[in-house]
Amino acid sequence: MKKLLLPIIAMCTLLFSSCDNDSTSDVSKVTFYPDFEMNGDAEVYLNLGESFEDPGVVATEDGAVIEYTSSISGSLRGGKTIDTSIPDIYIITYTAVNKDGFKGTTKRKVFVVDNGNLVDNISGLYTASTKRDGTITAAYEDMEHVLIYKNADGTYQISDAIGLYYAVGRGYGPAYYAPAKVKANDIPSNNYTYYQFTVGTFGGVCDMSGLVADPDAGTVKFTTVWDSPYTFDVLLKKVQF
Repeated sequence: MKKLLLPIIAMCTLLFSSCDNDSTSDVSKVTFYPDFEMNGDAEVYLNLGESFEDPGVVATEDGAVIEYTSSISGSLRGGKTIDTSIPDIYIITYTAVNKDGFKGTTKRKVFVVDNGNLVDNISGLYTASTKRDGTITAAYEDMEHVLIYKNADGTYQISDAIGLYYAVGRGYGPAYYAPAKVKANDIPSNNYTYYQFTVGTFGGVCDMSGLVADPDAGTVKFTTVWDSPYTFDVLLKKVQF
């Protein structure tokens, strides 16, 4: 028995040593992800032609200021800089990377809007309340945002002519916008030429009709029939800023 004792002790020591190494060899460390403090407002509203200077952000890691980069995307028209002569909803994305290589981002929206008077110009930024087949619930009321602006050919572009029903109401995102254009022959008499359009990823054919601009109420309303088949009654309310 005495001869076996030493090998047994040595084996136990080896096992405990091995277990101790396993318990400490993969210890995780704390990493601090980038934090951001926005200078100015997270949403900026500009009339067409107004100047804009990005106030930027302050990016920090565990309280220490770190560098950041920024990029710009026009969410409707694809611009890579903010051009206040071109109506769009611009997204500024701020990005910082911590010392361990982990990335953080924050975003600012800049709305460049041609504020029409709804008498001879229906351009503007709107919220949308949309009925589908005559039914509406709270999720489909006052959705943000539909932008109407003039195209180079004089027609009006409507960023989502089913009133954000899928993009915002259902939360499917911009791939489900239904962009459309109309020609205003005479706005006060509600005389428009309509063009067929489609619903983003879903496809199909849509026909718009009955567009009415009300300058006193600050609203634009119309009906879109989609061959899915669904009918959308859209009420746009102008955002005042």
